[in-house]
Amino acid sequence: MKAIAYTAYGTPPALELVDAPRPKVGPGEVLVRVKAAGVNPVDWKIAAGFVDPLFEVRYPVIPGWDVAGVVEAVGPDTFDHAVGDEVFGYVRKEWVELGTYAELVSAPVRTLARKPRTLGFEEAAGIPLAGLTAYQSLTRVGAGAGETVVIHSAAGGTGSLGVQIAVALGARVIGTAGAHNHDFLRGLGAEPVLYGEGMADRIRALAPEGIDAGLDFYGDGGVEVLQSLVKERSRVVSIADPEAAAKGAHQLWVRPDSADLAFLADLADRGALTVHVEHALPLAEAAKAWELSAAGRTRGKIVLTV
Repeated sequence: MKAIAYTAYGTPPALELVDAPRPKVGPGEVLVRVKAAGVNPVDWKIAAGFVDPLFEVRYPVIPGWDVAGVVEAVGPDTFDHAVGDEVFGYVRKEWVELGTYAELVSAPVRTLARKPRTLGFEEAAGIPLAGLTAYQSLTRVGAGAGETVVIHSAAGGTGSLGVQIAVALGARVIGTAGAHNHDFLRGLGAEPVLYGEGMADRIRALAPEGIDAGLDFYGDGGVEVLQSLVKERSRVVSIADPEAAAKGAHQLWVRPDSADLAFLADLADRGALTVHVEHALPLAEAAKAWELSAAGRTRGKIVLTV
C-alpha cells in the first residue's frame, strides 16, 4: 500500500511517499480503507520531536490519527463493525508508528464510530480529534444549557467545532478570532470578539454578568484571560498551555471514545455540526499540508484525500 512516512525527527521532517506493508488486523480491530485523513498540529509536532517525552515512537512512522473510510476486513472476535461499513475515528494507538496517512490502517474498534451519513469522507475526517477535543473540553468544565462560554481561538479546527457543539448543548458562545473570521463565527452561532489587547474588556462588555466557562484552544496567556472572566476559576480548560493545571485550570488531552464520536455523528446528521474543510490535498502533498497547518492561519480543517 502507499503511505506517507518519516524515519527520524526533524524540523521540518522528511516526509516520503512509500510502499508499506499491508497492516495486520488483530482481535478487536478492523482494517479501514482510508478515504480521507485529517491533519492536526500534533501530527507535525510529534514528527519534530516536540512531544517525545509522551510517546513511544517506532520508525518508520506513518503519521496521522484522524480517519474516515470503509471497513475492508475485521479481526478475530470483532463484531462491532462489518465489512463495508463507513466509519470515522481517532485512531490513537499505544505507540506512534502505523497511522492514517495511508491507503489502509488497522484501527481498534474503541477508536471508531459509524461515519455521519450526511457528511462526505473529507468532512468526516476533519471531526475526530478536533471534535472530541472540543466536546471533551466542554464536558470537563460542565458547560451546558443556559450558560455563557468563551472559546479562545474559535475559528480554527477545534474552535469551530466547539462553537457548534456548545450551541447544540444550549450554551451562549462568545468566540475570539481575527476580524476576518467574525462573519464565519456568526454563521456558526457565536458572538465574535477580536483578539489582542483589550480582548477581556470586549468580552466583559458582551457579558457584564460574567461567563460560566472558558475553553482555551490557543495558549499565549489565554488561561489567565479566561480565569479573569469566569465566575469560578476552575471552569477553564486548555489544550494549548502546558502549565494550565499548575494555574488551577484543567489541562486536557483528548481520548479516543466511540460513544463521544457517535454523539458527534448524531449532531452532524441532525444538521447541528458541519465541518469547514479549508484545504483538501492528495496524500502525496502531506508536507504541504503540514506547512499550512504550522502557519496557524487555517480556518476550519485540513485533510488529505486518499
